[in-house]
Amino acid sequence: MFGRFMPQEGRFFELFNLHAHEIVEGGKELVALMNALGEGATDLRDHANAIDAIEKRGDTYTREAIQLLHKTFITPLDREEIHQLISNMDDVLDLMQDAAESVSLYDIKTVSAEAKQLAEICLQCGERVKSAVAMLSNMDNAAAILKICEEIDRLESDADRVMRSAISRLFRTEKDAVQLIKLKAIYELLETITDRAEDVANVMQGIVIENA
Repeated sequence: MFGRFMPQEGRFFELFNLHAHEIVEGGKELVALMNALGEGATDLRDHANAIDAIEKRGDTYTREAIQLLHKTFITPLDREEIHQLISNMDDVLDLMQDAAESVSLYDIKTVSAEAKQLAEICLQCGERVKSAVAMLSNMDNAAAILKICEEIDRLESDADRVMRSAISRLFRTEKDAVQLIKLKAIYELLETITDRAEDVANVMQGIVIENA
């Protein structure tokens, strides 16, 4: 039954793939932004603007998927799963935008190696989301999808450890209370991006378990 409906409603999977592409692009810009801090770069706002544009494209795909959901009588996946998947993917982009905007709002001039590492983990999560989403239309890929979801879970755990270490060092070494609060907020935003990527992985795991 799953395979029979798939060709008829392939637009859902197309939208998932388009959104996942934007998550990877947002991750790349986030890494570039973090790496530029402290290096005298003048294009910080450019990276933030790029993430804004990426997030808006993601919003467009999310709206289109939800509108299609309302118009489609027979869907290739459970309706709630479709809604959860595209919404959780959109949360990833929203948080990337929040992180970039917070850097500007808080007037962050430099970040630690841990912040850059967290951004890299965010990008790695996005790349794996993209890889798994690309295989969702064919449950012959079930084992490969589950393996990628496990990798996302591991990356989220890595990000959690990096964040805890970064905040611990921040409280030991940062004498400026305002700066401490700002940097702590950035660390937490970056780690939360990986939490939302894990949410995406959890939805995909559920889809595979129900449909494989």
